[in-house]
Amino acid sequence: METAKQISVYLENKPGRLAHVLSVLAQEKVNITAMTVMDSHEQSVLRLVATDAAKTTQVLKAMGLRHAEADVLCVELRHQVGALANVCNLLGTNHINIEYCYCSAGGKNGKTVGIFKVNNTDKAARTLNGPVSVATRRRLEGRALRDRRSYTPQQSNQVRTR
Repeated sequence: METAKQISVYLENKPGRLAHVLSVLAQEKVNITAMTVMDSHEQSVLRLVATDAAKTTQVLKAMGLRHAEADVLCVELRHQVGALANVCNLLGTNHINIEYCYCSAGGKNGKTVGIFKVNNTDKAARTLNGPVSVATRRRLEGRALRDRRSYTPQQSNQVRTR
């Protein structure tokens, strides 16, 4: 897990605008790790994580495009059922709000990279990089925590007959 700069680019919602931005970035040898596009009637927002954020912002400034930067988490996810849910549950269990997230098309060693915009990046990084306690692991796995009462012998009021 690592932190990265996500760049949000505000585009006019018209045919060819996205293709133009992506083409210029490609010509400038900017490698995009992950991206998503959200649209509205008049404007769309391209959110992307690139290998070189400084160069990306330099290209966007030269194009005269309005953009903003934000810190995001890049979490490598296994290609298995529940991998994304486990990360979301771990963050939620630690009271970290996920503002939005999206995934890359592919990552290192065939794994996907999840991009998470959270309300507390430092706490989320510590949570995802640190050891997971047994109690948290059980909550994530959906198991009930053990109750000490289940280990004490139950005294029955019933009289046993032979």
